[in-house]
This record gives sequence, C-alpha cells and structure tokens, in this order.
Amino acid sequence: MAKVDVLVPCYNYGRYLEACVGSVLNQSVSDVRVLVIDDASSDNSALVARKLAAGDSRVEVRVHAKNQGHINTYNEGIEWADSDYFLLLSADDLLLPGAFARAVAVMDKRPDVVLTHGAEIVWYDGSPFPELPSVTNDETWVEQHLIQEMCHRAINFVSTPTAIGRTSVQKTIGGYRTDLPHSGDMEMWLRFAAHGTVVRFAAAQGVYRRHATAMSNAYFATLLRDYQQRKLAFDSFFNAHSDRSAEVRDLQLQADRTLAHQAFQSGIKLIRRGRFGEAVKFIRWSVQLNPQLLYSPPLSQLLKLPGPEGRRWALSVLFNRS
Repeated sequence: MAKVDVLVPCYNYGRYLEACVGSVLNQSVSDVRVLVIDDASSDNSALVARKLAAGDSRVEVRVHAKNQGHINTYNEGIEWADSDYFLLLSADDLLLPGAFARAVAVMDKRPDVVLTHGAEIVWYDGSPFPELPSVTNDETWVEQHLIQEMCHRAINFVSTPTAIGRTSVQKTIGGYRTDLPHSGDMEMWLRFAAHGTVVRFAAAQGVYRRHATAMSNAYFATLLRDYQQRKLAFDSFFNAHSDRSAEVRDLQLQADRTLAHQAFQSGIKLIRRGRFGEAVKFIRWSVQLNPQLLYSPPLSQLLKLPGPEGRRWALSVLFNRS
C-alpha cells in the first residue's frame, strides 16, 4: 500500500498533466501512487495520462466516457484511495520539493494530526515560472485552531494543493458536498478540523496556477457569489453539529458577522467607484446577514451622499426599496 495517494482530476488540462504528475513522482517520499481521473476531456489528457502510466507503475488512470463534473470526480478519487495519506492536486497545479516529507514526518509521529497544509506560490498562467524559495527543508510548523480562525477571518486560507490529510479521516468525514460546488473545499477543511489537529507549515508546499481573468469588473461580478458560497459552507458545517452548544452558536455568529462586514465594505468600495447598482446588492445582503450594520458608523457614509438623488438612493438601500 502506498504511503500517499494523490488524486489528480483532469479536464482539458493535458498540457499541464506531465508537470503535475512529475512534481509528485519526484518527491523525496517515493512511496506514492498517482490516481489520474480524466473527466471526458476533449483534448489529449487521456493520451498523456496513459503515457505517464505506461512509464511509471506508480501512476494509475481512469477515463470517464461522459463528463461527471468536478465534485463527482473528487469523490470517486476519495473512494479509490487506500493509502495512509491523501492529497487532491489539480492537474494544473504543482507540488514543491519536501511537501510529502514534511507532512508524513508530522502525521507519522502525531496520530492526532488529521490535516496538514502550508503556504502556496501563485503562478499566473502565461507569466514566467515564479522564483522558488531557496530553503526547501524548513520543517517549522504550528498547530492551528482552524475552525475558530476560519470563523474570525471568514475566508478559505487552506490552499488545496498543499492540503495533505489522513486518508482514514477523509473516509470517515466523507466526500465533497454536491450542493457546494464553489466552496466545498472550505467546508471540507472545517470537517477535518472537527476530527483532530490541523498543522500549518511555514514552508511553501505547492504551486497554485491562477488563470488569466479580467482583474477589475470580473472581480466584483463574482465576489458577492463568493461571499454567499462561503456562507453556505459555514451553514453546512454548523448544521451538521446537532449539539448546538453555545460555543458552536457563537462561532457561527462570528462567521456571519465577518462575512457581513466584508460584503458591506465591498459595497462601500463600489459606491466610491460610482457603481451604485452593484453596491446595493452587497449592502442589502450584508444588512440581511447582520442587521446591526444599520447602526454602524460605515452606514453613515451612505447618508452623507451629496444631493437629493444620493440620499434617496441611500434610503432605498436602508429600507430595501427598488
């Protein structure tokens, strides 16, 4: 049985697949198995995957006849895995040297550790490959109170290509939620943290490839949905905790308040850009999530908008009038 199983889901990423798999096979911990699942790609992904499998017995391949979508593909990979440890690595991402050695050393020694992760290096597609850290043997790590920190920050700070977990725990907590296509990873880390200790390495563990997108209008166009998806991830996690203890309720309330504040501030930024129509959506959602924002100092900025038109618009936000 392999020490680490790495699921590599692939959809039309044949041009990246060889580098991705190579970054796994070249780890100092060689007792690994790469599980490539091609989700009915229309490019040469299946051909590349089969070639890699023919060249190294540690690579195994499944090819879907019909596209199953990323969530179903992830969950198939989780069922397939039978190693000590498990990593989901997108075909366009990379592992950095020492990633497995750090994770395995900690989890072999500490049975209570269920998930490890570390820093990531972002590589913008089309740009030169980023400069890697000169020190790759940094084994510094800290225990992380992930649930509390995630509720206070209300963001997903666990980079998926760095998240190496204990396979037995992954099997216990189950797969990704089909109703969380955009925030399922965040909800997954919360579930891991509810079952044991989470460790964060100071070292960079992986390279996350970010594809070229419009960096201005497109950002705000998807940001509100991102807030809403994070809210769904928190709700899914907390609703699964039937005890509803005071601590759990307080954490969920903290997550809601932080999300509301973030969305409200995004609305304020849109106002300053003169994009009132978009700002309405952010501010209404944030006030619905935390009505106390009606009385907070930032809201006074709306009431000070110049002229009758500005004040009418502010009132329409406050009282949810179109």
